Amino acid sequence: MGVMNMMPCVKNTNNKSVHESEMSVKKPIKGTVVLMKKNLLDVKDIGASFFDWVYETIFHKRVSIQLISSTHCDPSNGSNGKIGKAAFIEDWTTKKTAVAAGEASFSVTFEWDESMGVPGAFLIKNHHRRQFYLKTVELEHVPGHDGTIHFACNSWVYPTHRYSYDRVFFSNQAYLPSFTPEPLLHYRKQELINLRGTGSGMLKEWDRVYDYAYYNDLGAPDKGPDYARPVLGGSQEYPYPRRGRTGREPTKTDPNSEKRLFLLSLNIYVPRDERFNHIKFSDFLGYATKSIGQVVRPEVKAVFDRTPNEFDSFDDVMKLYKGWFNLPKHTVKKIRKHTNLELVRELLRNDGEKPFTFPMPDVIKENEFAWRTDEEFGREMVAGVNPVVIRRLEEFPPASKLDPNEYGDQTSSMTEEHLKPNMKGLTIKQALEENKLFILDHHDALMPYLKKINSTKSSRIYATRTVLLLKDDGTLKPLAIELSLPDKDSEVYTPSEDGVEGTIWQLAKAYAAVNDSGYHQLISHWLNTHAVIEPFIIATNRQLSVLHPIYKLLQPHFRDTMNINALARQILINAGGVLEMTVFPAKYAMEMSAVLYKNWVFTEQALPADLLKRGVAVEDPSQPHGLKLLIEDYPFAIDGLEIWSAIKTWVDDYCKIYYESDEMVQNDSELQSWWTELRTEGHGDKNDEPWWPQMKSRAELMDTCTIIIWVASALHAAVNFGQYPYAGYLPNRPTVSRRFMPKPGTPEYAELESNPEKAFLKTITSQLQTLLGVSLIEILSRHSTDEIYLGQSESPYWTADVSALEAFERFGKRLVEIEGGIMERNNDERLKNRNGPVKVPYTLLYPNTSDYTREGGLTGKGIPNSISI
Repeated sequence: MGVMNMMPCVKNTNNKSVHESEMSVKKPIKGTVVLMKKNLLDVKDIGASFFDWVYETIFHKRVSIQLISSTHCDPSNGSNGKIGKAAFIEDWTTKKTAVAAGEASFSVTFEWDESMGVPGAFLIKNHHRRQFYLKTVELEHVPGHDGTIHFACNSWVYPTHRYSYDRVFFSNQAYLPSFTPEPLLHYRKQELINLRGTGSGMLKEWDRVYDYAYYNDLGAPDKGPDYARPVLGGSQEYPYPRRGRTGREPTKTDPNSEKRLFLLSLNIYVPRDERFNHIKFSDFLGYATKSIGQVVRPEVKAVFDRTPNEFDSFDDVMKLYKGWFNLPKHTVKKIRKHTNLELVRELLRNDGEKPFTFPMPDVIKENEFAWRTDEEFGREMVAGVNPVVIRRLEEFPPASKLDPNEYGDQTSSMTEEHLKPNMKGLTIKQALEENKLFILDHHDALMPYLKKINSTKSSRIYATRTVLLLKDDGTLKPLAIELSLPDKDSEVYTPSEDGVEGTIWQLAKAYAAVNDSGYHQLISHWLNTHAVIEPFIIATNRQLSVLHPIYKLLQPHFRDTMNINALARQILINAGGVLEMTVFPAKYAMEMSAVLYKNWVFTEQALPADLLKRGVAVEDPSQPHGLKLLIEDYPFAIDGLEIWSAIKTWVDDYCKIYYESDEMVQNDSELQSWWTELRTEGHGDKNDEPWWPQMKSRAELMDTCTIIIWVASALHAAVNFGQYPYAGYLPNRPTVSRRFMPKPGTPEYAELESNPEKAFLKTITSQLQTLLGVSLIEILSRHSTDEIYLGQSESPYWTADVSALEAFERFGKRLVEIEGGIMERNNDERLKNRNGPVKVPYTLLYPNTSDYTREGGLTGKGIPNSISI
């Protein structure tokens, strides 16, 4: 176990005779190296293979590995472990490997002296010209050790001249710092120093440096003031989590802003091991290629349309999902069978999707108009893509927390008369006392920015409040929607089904949906998952050794996140990027998210704490999770609490293996450095907040790790993978409103009366915005074919600790049980919110632990280990 006492060095004395030294037994150790040679997308890099051949056969420069003892020190090198004789990877140039990029196994034979003990690490030197991806190394028949020694490497190894230090890899045994075998201690400390870097200079692709920077690379001030954006982070006005540093030069116009790369460049720096692997990158390019085709086709047709940037009817919108050419199924099957190229396989899918055509979103598969019902509108607040905002209404009329000296009295203008017709005989007082009233409230979040947002050309936005009644059948009935503007009286709209009043009610719901869509993308999704997790990734790699058990626990939940965040800064959330083009805050989107980051509290990211804060649950020790849900049919909360509990049990079991007492937490030097740096650097703008755990106890450690894993896996899945199923049909979740509610006597109102569909569509997102937005969320909603789901591991040898492996196996089994429970609830017709009028079962928190098919796609289910898209 990792809690064994630190193993001191065994040092040779100088009293040995020459004869005794010569008598030491040398035995060969057989090793297997699994690696992937440099590739170009899905194809092996032939040029790199040629240069490897030249370096191997002509210059005799090979890839060498030297084992390091974990039990015996070298007296000539302090307390460092003894280093064995260099061994070379065999048959590098002669072994046949596939043209398609992939892993290959090679042999290596080590000459190892029994007196050197058991290897615990190795040095590797790549004397070739090109890099390769080192996956694993296994050692068989090691003297003094039972079984195989596994090294889970998972790292790109560049030529030696790219490094100022030796590359070292450790076996899969976990150790707390104070229990590290003395021969490995120096290597453990030095590796962390290497990963921290020097804090200066432009970082290159082979650098392995994890460091912090502000979000100062979103704007391009050298292009003009329209492209300037404020620096996020490092100020009271715009606090923000830190991102990974790239070290690029400052702009000429603003020395505090960093120069940007060419717009379509995907080569933005992140540590090489954080970048997508070739499968994920091919999937990503396949999605992007498909999306471009999907945008171009309707835009070309629109050139010949009388209203080229408008949808004239819902039938117009439906044409997006009808294919323009179909390949026969047998042809697609044949092509896929005979190609291993992931890019081709993604473009020619076998799940019914047509090439270069938007897939039919789930929300309109069964019924084209069920999304318009009030029941579905309310259901999506507890089972849709943003089920984390709705809260219990505790006072009426709804109040505001905005400063009245700055914004005036922002108390709602709703009255009991507005709500009474749909209250089923209840009074407001009764409904409040019986916990029957709920609210979707975006008023305070948006009101401070409305003047700025509405000054742009494309947006005409309200700050909205939506009050709902919890009905006896568990569904939520919208009672009233309030639309507010600065310095004006708010307008309150109530349900109606017929005539112009019915269309106005549909528009009121659309304005509320626009608010919710923007808040979802910027806060629920980007800020509260992607952005807040990145500092944890950086701090973990800088302060926790790969030998540390908490590193091994958290690292799977960080896969691909830095890369997708870097790509987001490059093409999505940057000045003039896709997000600014398609979501209503436009150029003010990111600075608005910085203002709302002021409300972020780490401990409230725990699901039970979040539900209690929003008033949708109360503490009840008699309930399975210690909470009683006030909306009993709340799919996100019900499934989420089961997932949360499973994660917490797994984390508790794991941490107790290594930490037998609170004192062990307090005395863990790496853990304490990690937590200090996370607070003071990674989330440095919140360093002084009183709610941070002090990391003085096992309970604080376990709660912290549970929150991190929950946010990176289940919470992100809940707010991400439902985007296309629900918002792929943009009338259901528009991202922009382009004009205010029409007033009687205006041409817009007359159009509302004469052609309600056209008036509705001219109010929400335009055609080009729709095409770009839907293309984006289709990419974001797809599971990659290399997805690793919660409860799965990339390697069965991620740790050598049997107790940890057994706890992880129990975790996986519990998740499979949860899958069965979710399917049972989805089939229970009494639970109306599980499927709703649109007949879309709630599977966003279905773990998919049992699925190893690696099919990927728009499945609408599955919790990946990490924020990987």
